Amino acid sequence: MTTEAALSPSLNIVQQLEQQLGRALSGKDTAIRQLMICLLGDGHLLIEDVPGVGKTTLAQALAASLHSDFGRVQFTADLLPADIVGVEIFDPLDKQFVFHAGPIFHHILLADEINRATPKAQSALLEAMAEGQVSIERQTHQLPDPFFVIATQNPMEHLGTFPLPESQLDRFFMRISLGYPDQDAERKILLNQAGRGQLQYFKAMASWQDIKLARQSAQAMPVSDVLMDYILELLAKSRNGNWLKQGISPRAGHDLLTAAKAHAWLNGQTYIAAADVQAVWLPCLSHRVVADGDIEAAMLSLLEAVPVPA
Repeated sequence: MTTEAALSPSLNIVQQLEQQLGRALSGKDTAIRQLMICLLGDGHLLIEDVPGVGKTTLAQALAASLHSDFGRVQFTADLLPADIVGVEIFDPLDKQFVFHAGPIFHHILLADEINRATPKAQSALLEAMAEGQVSIERQTHQLPDPFFVIATQNPMEHLGTFPLPESQLDRFFMRISLGYPDQDAERKILLNQAGRGQLQYFKAMASWQDIKLARQSAQAMPVSDVLMDYILELLAKSRNGNWLKQGISPRAGHDLLTAAKAHAWLNGQTYIAAADVQAVWLPCLSHRVVADGDIEAAMLSLLEAVPVPA
């Protein structure tokens, strides 16, 4: 496809990033694309899946592919908020409190197994993810810009987990899962031709300035009135009580449009279609709504209820 978007240097860099990430997560092109959409949408990513399918590897692969610093917090039941954001310690020589930054002060933060920590520890990320800052005592400390959280969590039926509250879930731009690899991908993993062992061969191929330029390019894509009416109709119907008990919020609707723009841009398009909205519909919204039964089934039924613009 020869389009203005496809010829842009920013798109070329992001495509190279995707290719390198694919060496660590063979056969997970969809998950890698969703990670890129979060990155371009300036949002945070929640990966929910069983242990051992590559959740942590995906975060480490991204960090190894960017000129960036990387922090990791292993969430456990005894974790305290101060273990994440940092703490003020009294210095007897200077006779004043000195702030010691926690591992949250990195461009990329891996919050590993976030739902194994108590709600008190989980809440330490709320202000950071929403406003890019943390408040300690009476002082506000700015986090690095950009600040990107990749959190992993185990399925709710696993022992020793604490479900994330709605306010915390809403901070995540997308929630995705990786799933088990197919036979070809698993063959590569077993032969050490894919997986975490490939990270030692990774090279940093992009800077945060490159990512910022890509974000600007993706979000500058125009939105037609017809497509905007389609999205507004979806949002309105989500709130009438026929499909969902709790509909799509304005913030979630804004993220939906942002994700659709990134999806279209990554495909080399110069326009946003209804198919782009549909592609990001579930990963962007299913964790932010409430339904009586199966949430994904309700969301898909809602999507089918709104005519696609011609």
